[in-house]
Parts: sequence; structure tokens; C-alpha cells
Amino acid sequence: MTNDRWPAGFLWGSATAAAQIEGAAHEDGKEDSIWDAFARVPNAIAGGDTPETAVDHYHRMPQDVALMRDLGLQSYRFSTSWARVKPGDRAVNRAGLDFYSRLVDELLGAGILPWLTLYHWDLPQALEERGGWTNRDTAYRFRDYALAVHDALGDRVTHWTTFNEPLCSSLIGYAGGEHAPGRTEARAGLAALHHQHLAHGLAVRALREASGGARGPAGSPLRLGITLNLTTAVPNDPADPVDLDAARRIDGLWNRMFLEPLLLGAYPDDVLEDVREHRFEEFVHDGDLEVIAQPIDFLGVNHYHDDNVSGHPLPADAPAGLQPTDRPKASPFPGSEFVTFPSRGRPTTAMGWEVNPDGLRDLLVRLSREYPSLPPLYITENGSAYDDVVDDDGRIRDIEREAYLREHVAAVQEAISQGADVRGYFVWSLLDNFEWAWGYAKRFGIVHVDYESQRRTVKDSGAAYARLIAAARTTESDRSAPAPV
Repeated sequence: MTNDRWPAGFLWGSATAAAQIEGAAHEDGKEDSIWDAFARVPNAIAGGDTPETAVDHYHRMPQDVALMRDLGLQSYRFSTSWARVKPGDRAVNRAGLDFYSRLVDELLGAGILPWLTLYHWDLPQALEERGGWTNRDTAYRFRDYALAVHDALGDRVTHWTTFNEPLCSSLIGYAGGEHAPGRTEARAGLAALHHQHLAHGLAVRALREASGGARGPAGSPLRLGITLNLTTAVPNDPADPVDLDAARRIDGLWNRMFLEPLLLGAYPDDVLEDVREHRFEEFVHDGDLEVIAQPIDFLGVNHYHDDNVSGHPLPADAPAGLQPTDRPKASPFPGSEFVTFPSRGRPTTAMGWEVNPDGLRDLLVRLSREYPSLPPLYITENGSAYDDVVDDDGRIRDIEREAYLREHVAAVQEAISQGADVRGYFVWSLLDNFEWAWGYAKRFGIVHVDYESQRRTVKDSGAAYARLIAAARTTESDRSAPAPV
């Protein structure tokens, strides 16, 4: 990596999610989210783990912000919990909002830009009991929740993400079954997909109006966007029409079904045909797509690996390449029946995901070429899980994660050199945490957490990331003034 190729103002950060780190799951007025409820379902979470305590960030927040400052982070991407801010989606819970207000003040005091995500999958369980995201009314409830958060934090927070990875919280949660609420109904997954898109558009419009148009705190620009987890779907045999069509299906349902309504105001025709039996068009009301396609200021891209795709069954002895929390089971999943994911024999992470940094580069370049109206891009999550070992001297020598980080940052650099307008990189994750259906069995953090004592230890990968940030910022200081983020 050479630092002189980074654009002026390039933003370096890290990311977390409320349900994965906060704990205090039933303190200070917070009530069940769908993940609290899902964790009580037998065998839903590995090891019977729950987010009840997580890594206790709720009580250790100032120390965690100090860690961020010591690492040199310029921005911290966090989420607010709907179930904490409006428990049961009833009245606003001032104690919950006060926690996020203290967090924002702590970040600003440390010189770290707060980057707020409104929805990272923790729907109030009370709303799920009224249909959750299959109920169109939930989109309007989300808009009201967004405004409540803005009323409390809009004087200090400039960067707002509506949804994190709606693929996971709609299709995987309602059709694939691996994520909360754990439903396996194709039509429910499609309803959730459209209603989350609608919720995004309603919230963007409402936040623009609440902030007086395009202006945010102290006259600075209000930046609104969304984060999608996107893949490069690679046909296993590019000469095989069956594999080519399987790759088209995955690209359509996992990428274009999200990108095109948000950026182009339309759902892709081929995917609508793929899911025709589920009557998706019944969810789309007049005027919905106009609301969904509200102009946004940035697009967050989450990426961990690309997908090698086939339309043929895997051999019985084929290695399992994909794990829960990442990709859905094919059987109940609309439009992706009979799609498989053969291994290419590449190195894998502890999640069983193939390591291929070129997939990230190719994705970013493709987005920039195929969507002329594309806003600036930020890598809002990229990281890896490995089976970390704490050595006798207390050090975590996670050389595989350090290599993964180095190679993927280099891939971002290559994409920029090829014309992709990427303006920031957030490593996932700051802390080891509750990894959804994997519980505490998988560690993604650049900071190790001892789950018994809650002690934090910066891993070698975290120290390497800190050095990378310091070098990039030193180089930037030798050039023109940073561009605004």
C-alpha cells in the first residue's frame, strides 16, 4: 500500500452495532428487540448465547471511545437501538436517548466523527408481534423513530444511515430463517424488502424536512444514506448457461433488487419475473418508488467476500462454503432456488468465507461504471473472523486478520485508481462481540474482548490499522486541505 494515492479527506473508521455490543438489554427502560426474543428460541443461537450483556458497551462507553481515540479513528459508525429509544414502539425513552447523546458528546470530545445508523436489525419485538416488516405500517413507525432520534441528536450528528444491510433484515430474517425473527416464508421476505425500502425513503424525506432542507448542525451539510451488503456473483463455469443464470439470479436478488429502486426508482424486471409466483407487485403502491428513490448523499458498501455461484447441485462430499448469518438457505428463498456456492479452494476465514480481495475491487468499479447517478461510496464494513489465540504474554498475533485487512484496503486503493469514488473505510469490527446466530463463537474485532472479565486488548491487526491511519493522515497533511466528508 502506498499512502500518496489516497484522496484528500479520505475517512478512516470502525463500526459496531447496538445489539452486538451494548448489553444492558433490559436496563433503563429498554425492552425486547427481535434479537432478544430470537435468542430465547432453542437452537437459534450457537451455544445458547444471548445479547443480554454482550460486551457491556452501555456501561463502558467512555473507555471504548478512549480506545478509538488511541487507535486514531477519524469516525465511528454505531447504531441506535429502536428497542431502547422507543421500547415497544411506544413513547420515547429519554434514558435510552440520553445514552446516545452522551456517546455523541464523548466522540466529539475525542475528535471522532459520529456516523449514526438508525436500523441495524433490532426491531422492537412488540412491532414484530403486529407483523413486523411484513406490515406496511412498520415503515411509518420507522419514520417516527428516525425523527425522535433526530430531535435528540440532530444538533450534533451530520452523517445518518437509515438501514444497515436490508438484505439480511428482510430476506434472510423473513425468508431464509437464519436471522431474527427466523421466519421462512418467501412472500414475507419480499414484503419486508419493499417495506424497508419504503421506510428508508420516508425517513430520508422526513429528516430532510426536519433539518430545514439540506442543512444540518451548525450549518454543516446533513448527509443521508443507506448501507447495502453487496456481492460480486461469479459464475462457477462462465461457459455454462446454467451457472450464468444462477449468477444472474443472485446478482439480481442480492444486489439489483436493492440498488435499482434506491438509485433508479424501479425494481429489475428479470427479478420480478423470477419471483412472479409470490405476487410481489401487490406490495408496491402507487407513489412508493418515488418515495424510495429519494436522493441520498452517500452509499455505504459492506463486503466480506464475493460469491462463486452455480446452478448445479453440489457433490455430496463438497466442503461447506457458507455459514449462517451471511447467506440464506436456498430452499425458501425467493428467486434463488437451486443456486449453490461451490468452493474455489481459496483460503477461508473462520466463517468459511473465501478470501478474495479482488472481489471487493471489482464490485466498487462495477458500481461506478453501471450507475451514473451513484453517490460517493464508503466501505462501511469490511473485516474477517479468525480463531484468535491470546499468547502467554497477553498479545493477540492475528496475522491472518492483519493480512486480510492489508489486502482489502489495497483493493479499495486499486478501485479508486480505476475511477471508483470511494471516500472512506470502516473496518468491522472495533470489538469482538455478539455475532448474531453465531453468538460469541466468532471474533471479528481488531480489539479482543475477554467475555468473562470484559477486558479489552488491542490485537496486532488493530495496531496495524492504527499505523495505516497515521501514515495516511501524515501523507494527507503534506497535500491540500482535506475535502469535506
